[in-house]
Amino acid sequence: MDEIERNIEKEKEYVRNRITALRLKADISEYQMSLELGQNRSYIQSISSGKAMPSMAGFFNICDYFNITPVEFFDDSVKEPALLNEVFSSMKNLSEDDLELIRSIAQRLNEK
Repeated sequence: MDEIERNIEKEKEYVRNRITALRLKADISEYQMSLELGQNRSYIQSISSGKAMPSMAGFFNICDYFNITPVEFFDDSVKEPALLNEVFSSMKNLSEDDLELIRSIAQRLNEK
C-alpha cells in the first residue's frame, strides 16, 4: 500500500469515526439514523464498519441530519457544532450592542 492509499484509508476511517461520534453524542442508534435518512436499516452500520462510504449526496444528507456544515464535520475541535449553529442562528437579528455583550461574555467564559 503506497502513501496515497494509506492517506485515503485514514480519511475514510476519520469519516466513519466522526459519524459514529456525532451519532453517539446525539444518542441515536445506527438503525434509527439510517431510517431517518431515508436509507435501508443497515446503511449507517455499513459505513461505521467500513463496508461502505456515503456518496457525496449521502455525506451532505448526514451533515444536514446533524445540523452541521461539511466544514464543521471535518473540524472536530468544535465540541458542540449543532448547538453552536443554533446559537449563531438565534443571534442573527440582535443589535450591535447585544452582540458586543455576548462577545464579552464569551471572552470572559473562555478565560476560565
